[in-house]
Amino acid sequence: MAKDQQKKEKPAKGESKAAAKVEPGHQEKGATPRLQTRYGQEVVPALMKRFHYKNRMMVPRVVKVAINMGVGEATQDPKLLEVAVRELEQITGQKVVITKAKKAISNFKLREGLSIGCRVTLRREKMYEFLDRFIAVALPRVRDFRGVPDKSFDGHGNYTFGVKEQIIFPEIDVDKVTRITGMDITIVTSAKTDVEAYELLKELGMPFVKRQEIVTTNAA
Repeated sequence: MAKDQQKKEKPAKGESKAAAKVEPGHQEKGATPRLQTRYGQEVVPALMKRFHYKNRMMVPRVVKVAINMGVGEATQDPKLLEVAVRELEQITGQKVVITKAKKAISNFKLREGLSIGCRVTLRREKMYEFLDRFIAVALPRVRDFRGVPDKSFDGHGNYTFGVKEQIIFPEIDVDKVTRITGMDITIVTSAKTDVEAYELLKELGMPFVKRQEIVTTNAA
């Protein structure tokens, strides 16, 4: 009887054990994310041609994605922070870190050390998997979406933008949401200039609005 039960629990032929346990919306363990494959096969050759890099190692890449969700009201209602933590973990598939106030602000009844938000940093496979879902699924769900601004580069090849509603992510059940919460997303790249970073993200599929001239503070 026990042997028959073990046979039933085995994955189907050709299906790995990791595939049998993979959760919806998250990358199968051991599989290369689609966006990472695209970077190697399409983005690298395109950027080498565009900027005349001598070898592939010179091509800029995405290093990490940092996501921060501020919940200032948590000083009055700690449960709001618990909800934010749960939602950010659902969106990213990774454990988050609680952020605390660095200094006291009496006007906002804020004391140093109070928990006021949460953040997470994604790297490697989880970073590519998040970016793929964000670009292909979440952004098109933004109301009246026309593209992301191209002016939010920091002069060092990094790009930051804000998301007003967490409900654009398919991992969030809208029927269970009690409060709309926004977040800031920073894409850190190895690019030396904002122009290179812009071209990198555009090749990865970032839907920028009609591009205007980017003025960088970097020397080429």
